[in-house]
Amino acid sequence: MVTTGLQRLVDNQVRLPEGARVGLVTNQSAVTRDRIHILHALRSLGVRVTALFAPEHGILGGQADGERVESGTDTSGIPIFSLYGGSVEKPSVEMLAGVDIVVFDVQDVGCRYYTFVNTMSRMMEACAEFGKPFYVLDRPNPINGISIEGNLLEPGFASSVGLHPIPIRHGMTVGELARMFSGEFGVGDEPNVIACEGWRREMWFDETGLPWVAPSPNMRTPDTALVYPGTCLIEGTNVSEGRGTDQPFEVIGAPWIDGELLSAAMNGIGLPGVRFVAVKFIPSASKFAGLECSGVWIQVEDRGAFQPVLTGVHLVRSLHDSYPNDFLFRPAGEDGIPFFDKLVGSDDLRLTILHKAPIDELIDKWYNQHKDFKCMRNKYLLY
Repeated sequence: MVTTGLQRLVDNQVRLPEGARVGLVTNQSAVTRDRIHILHALRSLGVRVTALFAPEHGILGGQADGERVESGTDTSGIPIFSLYGGSVEKPSVEMLAGVDIVVFDVQDVGCRYYTFVNTMSRMMEACAEFGKPFYVLDRPNPINGISIEGNLLEPGFASSVGLHPIPIRHGMTVGELARMFSGEFGVGDEPNVIACEGWRREMWFDETGLPWVAPSPNMRTPDTALVYPGTCLIEGTNVSEGRGTDQPFEVIGAPWIDGELLSAAMNGIGLPGVRFVAVKFIPSASKFAGLECSGVWIQVEDRGAFQPVLTGVHLVRSLHDSYPNDFLFRPAGEDGIPFFDKLVGSDDLRLTILHKAPIDELIDKWYNQHKDFKCMRNKYLLY
């Protein structure tokens, strides 16, 4: 059984500084192996938590994607400071005034555009600026710590869904990322990482013996996390990524799609480890709420061979080519950058699809970036 950084605290293998007032960046996913939430676990150890910092979806994880998280107070009177939405995403000196150290514990999913690691990066900056030591209670990467996919984010495309030049699927834990953010990108001071024990890089989440608590409303299972690096790209289009269904990110569709034709087209590509099955669904929320959609269910048959980013790229390409009168990339926001490009961290993929240029050349370019990234990340690996 894998022992997380939090569990090592609970088991008294390691300790936080005696008497420190703790600011906690966390949500509902930070639990012990017995499903005790970190706030209660730290209290049982006599740790004084004086501030909570809420990432996307809030401390309890109930708010929808992209929805502004409000500051407030928890039921025990601890102030909650929002780090997502609105004008404040980097903590201010006032937010950190009542804490001596900051502790980060959130279950990540191993994908660059999952916003929690970007919240961690901004907190690291603030801690260094205001003289607060930063701690990470590490957790496993649920989709293994070996596989790397996708391009490195390019300068000019940084946003809340990607701040640093790492691949879409990075194969690192949050503790390792924190070390890289500091050592390679100059983010904050070197973090204090309380590492896991028993985790090996080739492990999948269901091999850890740990309970899965959905870190966001639509990240319901480790299977969702596996497809997410690919199907999250659908968020940058006018196609439903399955929000408002029982299988978010595992099904995609729209009222104008023919699921039988799309599944046949996708299966015909011969992508490794995956099969596409025609489905119909009616989302209860988000895109096309209340309307019947036709599309495909992404069924992973061999997770070791499956390449979610490659699959997502071909899925977007097939949708664009098959439905030229209906398919759209979401328009650019006030900053002039389409959301799809923010997810990808570049405009290369969108332009390649629009111009119907060969996808393989772009994918080869991405893979050529991995050699240098692997050399860089080796300096920061803990397992």
